[in-house]
Amino acid sequence: MATASDRMGGAGLGGLAKASELKSRLLFTVGALIIYRLGTYLPIPGIDPGALADIFSQQSSGILGMFDMFSGGALSRMTIFALNIMPYITASIIMQLMTAIVPSLEALKKDGESGRKIINQYTRYMTVVLATVQGYGIAVGLEAASGVVGDPGMFFRVTTVVTLVGGTLFLMWLGEQITSRGVGNGISLIIFAGIVANLPSALAGTLELGRTGALSAFLIVLLFAMAIGVIAFIVFIERSVRKILVQYPKRQHGNKVFGGDQSFLPLKINVPGVIPPIFASSLLLMPISIINLTGGQSGGADWLVTLNALLGRGQPLYLAIYIGMIVFFAFFYTAIVFNPEDTAENLRKHGGYIPGIRPGKSTADYLDFVLTRLTVLGAGYLSAVCILPEILISQYAVPFYFGGTSLLIVVTVTLDTVGQVQSHLLAHQYEGLVKKSKLKGRNR
Repeated sequence: MATASDRMGGAGLGGLAKASELKSRLLFTVGALIIYRLGTYLPIPGIDPGALADIFSQQSSGILGMFDMFSGGALSRMTIFALNIMPYITASIIMQLMTAIVPSLEALKKDGESGRKIINQYTRYMTVVLATVQGYGIAVGLEAASGVVGDPGMFFRVTTVVTLVGGTLFLMWLGEQITSRGVGNGISLIIFAGIVANLPSALAGTLELGRTGALSAFLIVLLFAMAIGVIAFIVFIERSVRKILVQYPKRQHGNKVFGGDQSFLPLKINVPGVIPPIFASSLLLMPISIINLTGGQSGGADWLVTLNALLGRGQPLYLAIYIGMIVFFAFFYTAIVFNPEDTAENLRKHGGYIPGIRPGKSTADYLDFVLTRLTVLGAGYLSAVCILPEILISQYAVPFYFGGTSLLIVVTVTLDTVGQVQSHLLAHQYEGLVKKSKLKGRNR
C-alpha cells in the first residue's frame, strides 16, 4: 500500500502543470544555462583557433583536459568563460578557511544574515583578484605559445584579463541568480552544464575509438558497465543515512499524558556532498593549467616540464595530492555545516535525548564521534569514486567524462535539483490543500 508521502509525491509530479511558480523557476534556470553555454563559444580577441587547438591536442591528456571538461570546452576554445567559475570557488575556499582562523571573520559569521552578506562581498573582491592573476598568467602563457597570439603585447594582455575577469564575474552573478530565482544551486549547475554539454561528443568519440580499433569492444562495454556501476554506487551512498534514535519524555497535564514520542536524527554518510572534489579540483587545476600553457611551450624550464609530468593523469603525485585535498575538505566542510554542540543544545531545549547518552556535552561528544566515523567513510567513498576511474582513464586514454569526478558531480547535482523540484511541488500542493480547507470553512 502506498504511503501518504508517496501519494503526495505522485500527485505533486502530476500537478507540475499547475505549479506556475515552479515552471517559471525551471524556465529561468534553463534560460540561464543556455546563456552560459552560448558564452562558451565567444572567443577572446586576438587568438588563432587552429594553433590553440594544436596545443590542446597535445596537452589534453593531463590536468588541462580535466579543467577544460569543467569549463564545458571553454578553455580549449579560449572563450570569455575560459576561467569558468573556478576563481569564485577558490575564493570561497579561502574565505571559509579564514573564517575558521580569523576572529573578526568568525564574529561576522555569527552575526547572521548581515555578517553573511559582508563575507560574500569579501569573497567577490577576492574573486576579482584571483581571476585577474589567473587571467594575466593565461595571457602570458598564450603569448609564450608559438603562433597562438596574432599581436602580442600589453594591449592583448589587458584585453585578455578584462575579458576573462568579466566572464568569471558574470558567471558568479548568473550562479547567484539561479540559486535565488531558479531551481538548484547555481554554481553547481553551471559546472554540471559544462560536463553534460560535452557528454554526447565523448560518447561518440569513445565509439569511434572502438570502430577504428584503438579500443577493444570488450573494453568499451566494460567502460559503460563501470560508469553504470559508479552511478548506482553514488546514488546508494548519497541516499544512505545513519539514523540516531531520539527519545522525548512523557509529560502529564491533568489526566492527559503527552509526549513519549520517538524520532530519528538522520546523518548522511557523505555530509559535504560534491563540495570536496570540486574544491580539490579547483585548487589543483588553476596553477597546473598555467604551467601547462607556459612550461610546455617554447623551451620551458626543466622543472616545469618535470612538474607537469609528475602531475599528469594517473601519476602517483597527482593522485596523492588529489586524495589529500578531498579528505581535508570532506572533514573541513562537514565541520562547517554540522555543529554537534548546537545540535545537542537544541535537543536539550526541546526535551529530547539519545537513549543511554546524557544530555549536553555527552550528547555532543557522541554526535561528534558518530559524525567523525561517517566522515571517514564519506571521504573514503569520495576518494575511491574520484581516483579509481582516474587510474583506468590514464591507462586506456578514455574520455574524462567517464571519470568518477564528473559522474559524481552530475549524479549529485541531479539528485539535489530533483529534490528541490519535489519540495516545490509538495509546497504547492500543501498551499492548494490549505486554500481548499479555507473555502470549505467559509461555506459552512
